[in-house]
Parts: sequence; C-alpha cells; structure tokens
Amino acid sequence: MGLFNILGFGSKGESVKDFLQKGAVIIDVRTYEEFASGHIQGSKNIPLQVINGKVAEIKKRNQPVIVCCRSGMRSAQAASLLKAQGIEVMNGGGWERLEKELG
Repeated sequence: MGLFNILGFGSKGESVKDFLQKGAVIIDVRTYEEFASGHIQGSKNIPLQVINGKVAEIKKRNQPVIVCCRSGMRSAQAASLLKAQGIEVMNGGGWERLEKELG
C-alpha cells in the first residue's frame, strides 16, 4: 500500500473525474463557518469533528465520496476514517484546488 493510499487519495488510476462518473458526492469537512465563507457548489458540509457520527447516513447514500477541506489534512483524516468503515472514498485535498480541477 503506497503513501497516497494511506492518506486516502485512492489508487493511482482513479481520478476525481472517475469518482464523479461513479456518482460520487463531495463532502467538505471544514467547519460550518468555513463552509459558509465559500465552497464547491453542490457539496455537503459535514465537519470532521462530527463525521464519525454521520457514517451510517453516508453509507445509506451508497455513493462514493470525495472529501475536501482547506488544505487536505482534515480531508485525509476523514478519508481514512470513512475508508475504515468500508466507504469508497477519495481525498480531494483543498476545496479551492478541487474546484479548479472540476471546472
């Protein structure tokens, strides 16, 4: 298992666009205040501090997940937690960089 897999970035061959084609939802794990100051249109806000309590809700969606935050550190933690719960997840890193990649 490579470093990127450990950090939750997914396998080498899978891109953000691949995940989106599979119907992925984007979850922003920043605080509510950070999210309110700017975010990717259509993304869901579930702060890292509460994401553990939302795992069942996320699993119910039965969709792959792309997590993002400000820099990629909190989203790496969230990706690791969700992956351990059996959710197909990718760390999208910082939301502004991710937004540019989507554009």
